[in-house]
Amino acid sequence: MNTIGTRFRVTIFGASHDTCIGCVIDGIPAGIELDLDYIQKEVDCRKPVALIGTPRKEEDKVEVLAGLKDEVTTGIPLVIQIKNSNTDSSKYEKFKIIPRPGHADFPAFEKYGPAHDIRGGGQFSGRMTAPLTAAGAIAKEMLLGIDVKIAAYTQSIGSIDDPAEHTFKEIKRETKENPVHAADPEIALDMLNEILTAKDDGDSVGGIVRCLTEGLPVGVGEPFFDTLDGEIAKMMFAIPGVKGIEFGAGFKATKMRGSIHNDPYSVVDDYLIKTDTNNAGGVLGGLSNGMPLDFKVAFKPTASIFKEQKSVNLGKMEKETLLIEGRHDPCIVPRAVAPVEAATAIVLTDLCLRGDFIA
Repeated sequence: MNTIGTRFRVTIFGASHDTCIGCVIDGIPAGIELDLDYIQKEVDCRKPVALIGTPRKEEDKVEVLAGLKDEVTTGIPLVIQIKNSNTDSSKYEKFKIIPRPGHADFPAFEKYGPAHDIRGGGQFSGRMTAPLTAAGAIAKEMLLGIDVKIAAYTQSIGSIDDPAEHTFKEIKRETKENPVHAADPEIALDMLNEILTAKDDGDSVGGIVRCLTEGLPVGVGEPFFDTLDGEIAKMMFAIPGVKGIEFGAGFKATKMRGSIHNDPYSVVDDYLIKTDTNNAGGVLGGLSNGMPLDFKVAFKPTASIFKEQKSVNLGKMEKETLLIEGRHDPCIVPRAVAPVEAATAIVLTDLCLRGDFIA
């Protein structure tokens, strides 16, 4: 299915080398004023950067085809289109017979047969995060109405890690100032060098994006199966390249005792209930607990590398060596920061509508 959400429903359409990609958003109330410049800026945040990004350059102009009049929502589904204008499909024909290691080529052909569109990765391409980011920008605008704000940053790339705790304002300020969208400008330089070193080797690297949400009301989530963390996890795994997610202390919790992992409660300003620590990552029992929603998303190294790799020839059913050509990112992590924020906003908007936190 290409649709996610219950009250705020997002359907994406198109593929990497189609005429266009886009999304249909259902559930936006009538009368909401949208800032189209803001939506465009959010989509632009996922564009490749010189030296560390793919040479493929797309304008990524966001066009609203329906559901908006004078920049105000009309109540019908909002239709967004983003045209593909810089495609080169010539390098992909051989992958129909020789699947690329690390890509979805082989399982996709088994599922869809010869009709599968392999050009640019088709529907499995990271390009599909462009309309996702546009939808997320709209969701962010709706969340601002209840003072919910989201900020993500690159926490690690390859062997370079940023273990520090950063304030929300610091993340928002610093991530716009460096090409890897890190929260620490000095570590950003090391991350940049890590990517360039892998690129020079014809290789790639992965990393981690950390995402924080402030202002979320207590009780967001719909147990048993539509929990806050469960819905977030499902959405994150829809982003190409994601291989893992953890909330709060995450897997470190397995090495803690309960006396350490449990977050003690306190009363703040005589009326707010907060916890002294946030090992739970802002989620208990699948519900938000009033603390910042805090999770990390792991991205694998880009599957397309410029080294010879072992594969098979599906026509001959024998081993074959493959060398990938084309235009690819040596690291997708910096470009994933905006989609992670957007995907988070989509889930939170849907759950806040379902829980009547958004009128």
